[in-house]
Amino acid sequence: MLQRDLGRQGLRVSAQGLGCMGMSQSYGVANDITSIETVHRALDLGITLLDTANVYGATGLYGVGANEKLIGHAIRGRRDEVVLASKCGIVDVRPGSGMELRADPDYVRRCCDESLNRLGVDHLDLYYLHRVDPRTPIEESVGALADLVKAGKVRYIGVSEVTADELERAHAVHPVSAVQSEYSLWTRGVEESVLPTARRLGIGLVPFSPLGRGFLTGAITSTGSFADNDMRRGMPRFHEDAFDANQAIVETIRSVAAEKEVLPGQVALAWVHAQGDDIVPIPGTKRVAYLEQNAAAAELVLSPADLERLDTVAGRTVGARR
Repeated sequence: MLQRDLGRQGLRVSAQGLGCMGMSQSYGVANDITSIETVHRALDLGITLLDTANVYGATGLYGVGANEKLIGHAIRGRRDEVVLASKCGIVDVRPGSGMELRADPDYVRRCCDESLNRLGVDHLDLYYLHRVDPRTPIEESVGALADLVKAGKVRYIGVSEVTADELERAHAVHPVSAVQSEYSLWTRGVEESVLPTARRLGIGLVPFSPLGRGFLTGAITSTGSFADNDMRRGMPRFHEDAFDANQAIVETIRSVAAEKEVLPGQVALAWVHAQGDDIVPIPGTKRVAYLEQNAAAAELVLSPADLERLDTVAGRTVGARR
């Protein structure tokens, strides 16, 4: 797979990464065996960037910190093939009451040590501040990340779901290599100020949910098939009225895909890739077949006419993002 630079500090990754959250939470029943097979296949395909977090998952075989433990098991013996990314800053996510956040320096340092232990590695290639703690200035949180770099526990730092101002402030403390935010044909908010700021500062963008949590693949025709614990059941964009209205975006994607004889999800991913060489999407899956489809999208070239057609519906989404 093609390689991309994230930031100006030397971090080089595959043009597409693998989001690992869904292997352990939010999208139905976990299956650790197929998830490990998917990670192995990703490495075989040249996908180097694996994205996890300390807060992902309390299901599957591994219990608390499940996703990091799962990924640590999957990369055993193949660590040198991986650009390993994890995060800190979210303590817990409770349905109906939102996120509990914490990112004071002592907590950041403790989380890093715990993540290294769960993953079974001596350093993280990329370590994100998962969310800004409203009780802790971002300068203090990023200062702790900088200390981890000096200690050799982290190679590069990132921030996630920040404003343009927060990105500026973080980068002033220590060079930031990557900013992670949701970005896709139905979520384009980062284009307003975060992406321009990142580009001015030389920071790469890592979009999560580049397939609109599966909606943009065209495979979801109703929410009735979602498992009871599927997070999409509570998302406004998947509610009945919004769901039907958002099919207009999918229909345009389907039309382009039919002409190119590819899958709708591949077109949606190719659109993200086409937005710049400083963008590295991390579509998530726990199935090898979907992984292979996603990986092929990194090679799909959309014409100016294709992009123009997609831009006519891009971002015209009904319903709040969460």
